[in-house]
Amino acid sequence: MDYTRQTRFSDPGRHRDRLTALPRDVAGIGAVARNVLVHYRASGLDFPPDRLAEIDNRWVERILDTVRFDGPLGTPCPAEQRVVGCCRDFTLFTVAALRAHGVPARSRVGFADYLEEGFHVDHVVTEWHDGSRWVATDTQLNPAAGYPVDVADVPLGPGGLRTAAQAWRAFRRGEDDPQTYGVGAGVPIRGPLMIRSYVLLELAHRMGDEVLLWDLWGDEAAFVESLGPAPLAESWAALPPSWPGDGPELIDEIADLLVAADGGSLVAERTLAERYASDPRLRPGDVVSCHSPRGVRYEVDLRSRAPAGA
Repeated sequence: MDYTRQTRFSDPGRHRDRLTALPRDVAGIGAVARNVLVHYRASGLDFPPDRLAEIDNRWVERILDTVRFDGPLGTPCPAEQRVVGCCRDFTLFTVAALRAHGVPARSRVGFADYLEEGFHVDHVVTEWHDGSRWVATDTQLNPAAGYPVDVADVPLGPGGLRTAAQAWRAFRRGEDDPQTYGVGAGVPIRGPLMIRSYVLLELAHRMGDEVLLWDLWGDEAAFVESLGPAPLAESWAALPPSWPGDGPELIDEIADLLVAADGGSLVAERTLAERYASDPRLRPGDVVSCHSPRGVRYEVDLRSRAPAGA
């Protein structure tokens, strides 16, 4: 895959010139990302419902539509006026800006060891190619804030960002407690099925479908829908790593291929692309089911960018 090309999610559309006007360096882009976006939970701010809805913007073009000031994106903006998003949005903004400069970049989905002591917090970071290697960078975080990891060069593994594939393999080998993987230690959105779901998200993002972290599709969406009105908020931690009639073997295969591809296997990389293209279980179709943290659930047509049926 050509990671210098924008995807349907990262494409800034009519805002392309605002991205090409940004610095080319990752540190400079990250500073702008933190000026444009504010995290809906980590900021500690209380946003009204109409502002909280911004976490479902999904497309970079729509994120930039929501920016509340004209002129350069680096124009200082108070936190209360920034676009409300999450780690995925900081990452996708950074990825879009790097791609606008012709720099290969992609988003990586997994669980961070450096956000909450003793817990693996679901997280997304940018990975960009510096000409010799892929470098993972967490542009949501200010490098001067003193995190226990170099946020400009985050290791993909223990102590840094454990990719979803790594987390799944560790769980399957009985090495890690899956209940320590999730949104946070005090939040019931965690456990085996969440790790499984994130393996599919990791693959989708790698293949250029940078959907929201709460977008579901296929059998997984149908299974979660069958659990009741609010399964993601109330019973996610108790769910098994599969749904009725389904086993974990598919996720085992994909996780193994993802880890091998990260290790430099071109065969694994090609196999992932082939499996993604041929198996509809692995990729979002035209419609995804959005289970937003703002407490609403609805279907979105990814072609029209509107609620399905609208």
